[in-house]
Parts: sequence; C-alpha cells; structure tokens
Amino acid sequence: MSKNKLEKFAQMAEFENVIQPDDIKDEHFGLKGLWAENFFSNSNPLTLELGCGKGEYTVGLGSVTPEKNFIGVDIKGARIYTGAKAALEQGFKNVGFLRTRIDMIDNFFAEDEVSEVWITFPDPQPKKQNKRLTSAYFLNLYRRILKNGALIRLKTDSRLMQFYTLELLKANNVDPRLHTDDLYASNCLDATALSIKTYYEKQFLAQGKKITYLDFVFDKNKEFVEIPKFVFEQ
Repeated sequence: MSKNKLEKFAQMAEFENVIQPDDIKDEHFGLKGLWAENFFSNSNPLTLELGCGKGEYTVGLGSVTPEKNFIGVDIKGARIYTGAKAALEQGFKNVGFLRTRIDMIDNFFAEDEVSEVWITFPDPQPKKQNKRLTSAYFLNLYRRILKNGALIRLKTDSRLMQFYTLELLKANNVDPRLHTDDLYASNCLDATALSIKTYYEKQFLAQGKKITYLDFVFDKNKEFVEIPKFVFEQ
C-alpha cells in the first residue's frame, strides 16, 4: 500500500463524519436505526448515495439540500477520504460517509430508516447483471431499509445501465416518475438532478457523452423479479 494511502487512512480514522465498522458484517451495528439522532443530531430524512466513490455527489447533495441528511456509502476508503475531507472543510453537518459493501447495507440501517437513494455513475457490470445496483437482487435488498414511497434515483452515462433498469421496472409493472436519455437537453424539472455535475461527469459531457437519468417511487411491498439476461444493442 502506498505511503499516500496510508496517510489518508490515518487521517480518516480521525474524521468525525466517517464511520468505518471493524466488521462489515456487523449485524449489531450501534448506529442502526439511530443515524438521525446519534450521528446527525436531528430528525431530518436520510438519503444514501450508494457507490459514492470520492463522495463528490454526496457533498453536492448536502450543499443544495441542507434540510436532509446524506450518507455516501463505498468500500474504498481512499476514495471516501476526498469527499469526507471536503465536507469537513466546508462545514457540512448533514454529510457523512460509511465504509462498507453495499450488499451488506441492511446490517447498518434499520427498516424504514432511509427516505431516498441515489445511484450515480455506477459500474454497469456488462457481464454480471445481478451485480448491477438496480438489479432485482439489490432492489429487494433495499426493501429492508427504505421507507415505503422512497425515491430511487439513477444518474449515469451508461445507456446499458439506463435501459436495463427501465426494462426491469417495466417487467415488474413499475412506472418511472421521470426518465430521460439526455438529462441536460431534456425538460427534466428535477432541480437536484440538474444542479450537481461532478468532475468526471463534466469530462463525460466534454467527450460528447449524454447523461441519462431516471427515478421511481419505491413500493416496499413489491418483490422484484429479475428479467432474463438483458442484451443491449447500441
């Protein structure tokens, strides 16, 4: 491990806005069900960014929506460091980070604890459909922590990810609230989706790539069924 990474890990261990459980399978995690009260010291609704990377979007969300709490979730500590440091320097008390695997997410949040999920520029997993963060496997996992009526948002440069998710929703009789194949050329009225552009997103746009967006209201009483292997043709 590089000296730079070791220095980041040492600093991050002292960050008050980062939680790094000793055991990513800890089913008796102390903040489970108590994030608002014991971590943020308020009763505001909780939003997760899953696969947050460097946390740039999590910090952006905290900036434009101060009336909500935000937690960026990722397993890569060296990535989380960047967003956590920025949130501390900018004084955002409504932004935190959790270092864990997403498939362990229900060990760290209680039923009905989460009001919204952002999935921003995830790995589209071209050969591993069930590992996509909008697969039936993960949507059923989110049922364990989401409030009924929670909003799930997907923002991506991957048309594969966008069209796969639309097909999965269609197969499960779920209508998107909003969806567009070209966010910044659309009439999308969701200000939050439009207001934050990360470093890499700006690079994608400079390369002529289109950013897609969709969101849907989550019915936690619905069990999602996976679709047959999805073949996307450009």
